[in-house]
Amino acid sequence: MQSVVCLFGAFIAAAVFHPGSCGGTVIGLYGETIEVPCNNGTNKQDGLIFTKWKYVKDDGSPGDLLVKQAQKDEATVSATDGYKSRVSIADNSSLLIAQGSLADQRVFTCMVVSLTNLEEYSVEVKVHKKPSAPVIKNNAKELENGKLTQLGECVVENANPPADLIWMKNNQPLVDDGKTIVITSTITKDPITGLSSTSSRLQYTASKEDVESQFTCTAKHVMGPDQVSEVETFPIHYPTEKVSLQVVSESPIREGDDVTLKCQADGNPPPTSFNFNIKGKKVTVTDKDVYTLTGVTRADSGIYKCSLLDNDVMESTQFVTVSFLDVSLTPTGKVLKKFGENVTVSLEKNTSSEAKVTWTKDNRKLDKLPNFSKLTYSDAGLYVCDVSIEGIKRSLSFELAVEGPPTITSLTKHRSNDGKHKVLTCEAEGSPKPDVQWSVNGTNDEMSYFNGKATFKLTVVPTKNLTVSCLVTNKLGSDSKEISVFSLFEEDTSKPEKNEDGAEQAKVIVGVVVGLLVAAALVGLTYWLYIKKRQGSWKTGEKEAGTSEESKKLEENNHKADV
Repeated sequence: MQSVVCLFGAFIAAAVFHPGSCGGTVIGLYGETIEVPCNNGTNKQDGLIFTKWKYVKDDGSPGDLLVKQAQKDEATVSATDGYKSRVSIADNSSLLIAQGSLADQRVFTCMVVSLTNLEEYSVEVKVHKKPSAPVIKNNAKELENGKLTQLGECVVENANPPADLIWMKNNQPLVDDGKTIVITSTITKDPITGLSSTSSRLQYTASKEDVESQFTCTAKHVMGPDQVSEVETFPIHYPTEKVSLQVVSESPIREGDDVTLKCQADGNPPPTSFNFNIKGKKVTVTDKDVYTLTGVTRADSGIYKCSLLDNDVMESTQFVTVSFLDVSLTPTGKVLKKFGENVTVSLEKNTSSEAKVTWTKDNRKLDKLPNFSKLTYSDAGLYVCDVSIEGIKRSLSFELAVEGPPTITSLTKHRSNDGKHKVLTCEAEGSPKPDVQWSVNGTNDEMSYFNGKATFKLTVVPTKNLTVSCLVTNKLGSDSKEISVFSLFEEDTSKPEKNEDGAEQAKVIVGVVVGLLVAAALVGLTYWLYIKKRQGSWKTGEKEAGTSEESKKLEENNHKADV
């Protein structure tokens, strides 16, 4: 409750009373008890005799309401009209009016009489009532693009003072421009209650963008806060301006797939039937907007169209590509070749787009395919070719086997780390994997075979000098090689062991030197006998020639001895 204190003046008891000689305003709520203060609720007069409330009637004449004697607890109600059962006085001398109504909007006066003074305080009462929540009625069923149409009527009821209504679109106020937006408001008053109802009609020119627009109506009132109606949306009718064709199948489209074409138009309400142009053939579909191609092939690649039933010019076009991948590999399967032969590998492909090709050998990726012009054992293996485009992949393979008779590449020997054994190593190439036979007994330490290369090791304890042979065989042939092995017991084990190959070479050198010495002695003896036989009668030049010839023969003999 709001009240304003009026300025007042003191009057002597014999002074003449002037109604409304001082003023103030109090606001009461409709239907509730209105409290009208006397001297702003501070009536503390010394020698108070009585307090009297009166009012100004509708015709302007004064009327009494009640009198409260200072010595009595109860007030005497003097009103004879509708106030008789609705007025009372509070302890602070305020007038209480029950069930406030608009009829209570008038001036009420409090007269305070004491032994020495008579004072009056006039208060104007106003009654406010908050309106009902705004409601949009008489909604349009639909709006037409570009046409001014009554959208609806917003109504609030039973307010005092009357409420103001504001139309909103997407929370933004609409302003009457007299052309595309026209707002008409009216206020009506209830003849019984005196309360006002406000009505506002909106005429609106819609556009396609208003399909999702939200319209509301806001009621503004001095009692606040603002009240907002429920959100209203409206279908907007407009003709089709654009047709679009979509390929809704998964991409990429492969041979054997089903392809669905969907035709859409931007009109509202949207069309429900269309013409599809399937590679030059017109197909009409009704009550749906899709057409499905089943089990497409590469021949189905091409241009597809759709249009309105009544307007073939308004159409949309899409190019459909059916992906395919044809590949062939030569050779395939198991390929058997001889060592040193060649293999020609040919990959042919027919694709709808550029293909990616990768090669692997025995699950290891290759940078490029090897050159098979002269096969080696290491070329053997499983070759896999992967050819792919987006969404499609093909794998082809061939298994290459390279065969050949075994060939021993090396035969070596060395003393074991403990110095008690001799270890012979025979290395050979060939495929299928060769078997080995040694000419002496021993312990086969280990054997390995990879990419056509075989390694065999034999551990022996020679008690005498031996010539050991290594024989390797497979179904295609054989090869053998020999090596000399000296006895461990003929060597001085007290001295650091030398390389066995070096020791044997030293023995060979000693034998050659001894042979040369013997040969030289024989040559010298022969030469001496020859000199004796010739009796020393040669000329100096003949001696030199003979000496030269004999020297040449000596060199030849020495050469034979070396061999």
